[in-house]
Amino acid sequence: MRPILMKGHERPLTFLKYNRDGDLLFSCAKDHTPTVWFADNGERLGTYRGHNGAVWSCDVSRDSMRLITGSADQTVKLWNVQTGAQLYTFNFGSPARSVDFSVGDKLAVITTDPFMELTSAIHVKRIARDPTEQTEESELVIKGPQGRINRAVWGPLNRTIVSAGEDAVIRIWDSETGKLLREADKESGHKKTITSLTKSADGSHFLTGSLDKSAKLWDARTLTLIKTYVTERPVNAVAMSPLLDHVVLGGGQDASAVTTTDHRAGKFEAKFFDKILQEEIGGVKGHFGPINALAFNPDGKSHFYKSLSFELVVSRAVVRMVMFDYTILTRITSTSKYKYGAAYRYSLFQQDDWTTSPYRVFKARKGEVIKYLSARNQLSSCAR
Repeated sequence: MRPILMKGHERPLTFLKYNRDGDLLFSCAKDHTPTVWFADNGERLGTYRGHNGAVWSCDVSRDSMRLITGSADQTVKLWNVQTGAQLYTFNFGSPARSVDFSVGDKLAVITTDPFMELTSAIHVKRIARDPTEQTEESELVIKGPQGRINRAVWGPLNRTIVSAGEDAVIRIWDSETGKLLREADKESGHKKTITSLTKSADGSHFLTGSLDKSAKLWDARTLTLIKTYVTERPVNAVAMSPLLDHVVLGGGQDASAVTTTDHRAGKFEAKFFDKILQEEIGGVKGHFGPINALAFNPDGKSHFYKSLSFELVVSRAVVRMVMFDYTILTRITSTSKYKYGAAYRYSLFQQDDWTTSPYRVFKARKGEVIKYLSARNQLSSCAR
């Protein structure tokens, strides 16, 4: 693996977002300045200056023309991605925590934190095509539960809003009426604060991470629990591969205790899990602080060497890009649970594009071997 460190922020990072094409990466941090990078080489393209507080989240329109950011300075700002100009500022009476464009970019869902006598809330704003016609009015305001709402995203077809936060309960709301439609079952749900929530590429399911040292996969329509991934560290960030049946969990010991703990005891690795089998299949070490954000490139590959890439953000002001070799991942096991030689194949691209380099051992443990295979003639002998 070949990491690329992208240095530019002066304070801990908080959020990462790719544009739809995967060529731009937007990062947010506590230094008040959202930043945009070229995703293929890590070069910093520009910054967006105007916030006076930590920037907690961002989203970019499907045409990569507009950026929306939410900040602790009690504002949400719309930006012109190309020029960096501020297009509009939404003002709130409390810090803005989460922002998310709807499909079509005509609406945006925004969450605000509890502050003074104000409770947490979910706001739906209509985004005008012409910035001069933009208004402050909200299409819908939903008063949230006790505690902070850490993340809210649009459900399928923009008909619902999915929210999660400090009370460890996932909720689905009607996006037109604000009516509460479903709540996650407390017995099968998270036991501590939900720190992160991310949707699958097709929007059919979503993944949540929690301080209870687990991540859970949910059906976006019925809120049925599908899978649970258990780790030995608090989970601050989660991500799902758009190509493979993989999920990645990042986190580690609380930042307040990092300075008095060895980095190995802090457990700051990013852990890979098989999405279906719920088993840990690998990890990436090298971080010296808790991981606060994770993001996969939406097309799953970069422009260089036809490789699979994903980006890691650590709590220090560094973005780490890790490039994976362009191969197919096959899981082979000799345990009684599976037939000898059974393979779970993950096709990255079409067969004609597969390379012919020899396989490399990725990890070995307790009689099972996880390998990267690239020779086409291996498929017949590894057929399930």
